[in-house]
Amino acid sequence: MHKDTHVTDLALDDAACFIAKIGSVYAADHVPIGVAVKKSEIDRAALNEWWKKRAIPANRQGIGDALQLLELSSTQNLLDKCFGLSLSDQYWICPARASLKWANVNFFGNHFSEDLGDILLGKGTNGAEISLMSPDNTSDGWLRKKWLIMNGKRCLVKGGSGATQQEPYNEVLASAIMRRLGIPHVSYKLMMQDEYPFSVCENFVTPQTELISAWNIMQTQKKENHVSVYRHYLNCCEALGIPDVREELDRMIALDYLIVNEDRHQNNFGVLRNADTLEWIGSAPIYDNGTSFWFSAPLSMIHADALKSPCKPFRTRHSEQIKPAFSLDWIDLTALDGIDEEFREIVGDSLFIDQARCDILCDALCKRIEMLGEVMQKRQRVS
Repeated sequence: MHKDTHVTDLALDDAACFIAKIGSVYAADHVPIGVAVKKSEIDRAALNEWWKKRAIPANRQGIGDALQLLELSSTQNLLDKCFGLSLSDQYWICPARASLKWANVNFFGNHFSEDLGDILLGKGTNGAEISLMSPDNTSDGWLRKKWLIMNGKRCLVKGGSGATQQEPYNEVLASAIMRRLGIPHVSYKLMMQDEYPFSVCENFVTPQTELISAWNIMQTQKKENHVSVYRHYLNCCEALGIPDVREELDRMIALDYLIVNEDRHQNNFGVLRNADTLEWIGSAPIYDNGTSFWFSAPLSMIHADALKSPCKPFRTRHSEQIKPAFSLDWIDLTALDGIDEEFREIVGDSLFIDQARCDILCDALCKRIEMLGEVMQKRQRVS
């Protein structure tokens, strides 16, 4: 189902957790983006891949303990427990002969259980019967996280990792950088629980919109060997008629250069469309920036010009990835004056990031800003 639009009939193999059979297609236009429909038949392998990606990834922190507590063998087993509902789009599965309506089951307008979220955060259970009617069943990413309703808004709470627990601080820093540079973004705030840091953001997807990942967009065309991943993504967006993608993509690349983002994979950026009209809105605001700023590196490996810092999704090094960017003229680096001091305020009295680490990170951030300025000057000389 896509809201109340009947898209197709499915037969699920509960034991193996995959789509065993696809029946008639009733609304081809509403089939998930990137899943091919040929001669009125849906590509079952592609739809199974899409279905698999809805589940919590197998590398989620603490997922083994959670599955053991729930007596489940795989995160795929969680999908049908909540009808496959998500807070990222409007797709779901409706049991045959059930009289369910979108308005009565979706998580945008209805309350949901926090049981699974508590389990995923390592809080265990209170002994009562566990309800799995939750958007946490379909949450992406490897960090511990939980959906909450806070002051009537759907909010995602996400933790950190390792000895530094740095990812939540990085999310807030990235928000500050994008706010100063005027980059459309999801705003993150810091929340402390039991002295551990968590980042909190409001859901930017509404009951009328949905997020389509870059990965799904890039499945709409076959990539030719001579075409770069960057160009392939733009080609796919242009063919679909998605507006102003290149400008927003360049902003994301510039941000990732500044914060040395290591994990901008194809599922943590994308575009928005109207779920009712299927009209394209444009690039999604930038989100999910925690795995950056040398989040897991020891002090000796924090270097602003370090070449070994991983880079995604278009190149393996940030110095190479920023080259295809159409324009950097929109960047006003003076807007970042004092951003290192703002980071010190964000970290505050953290139990995980000591003064020595804070000093080195601030120095490295200032150096990255200088390096971006040098890239911009080279562009001006060439032009």
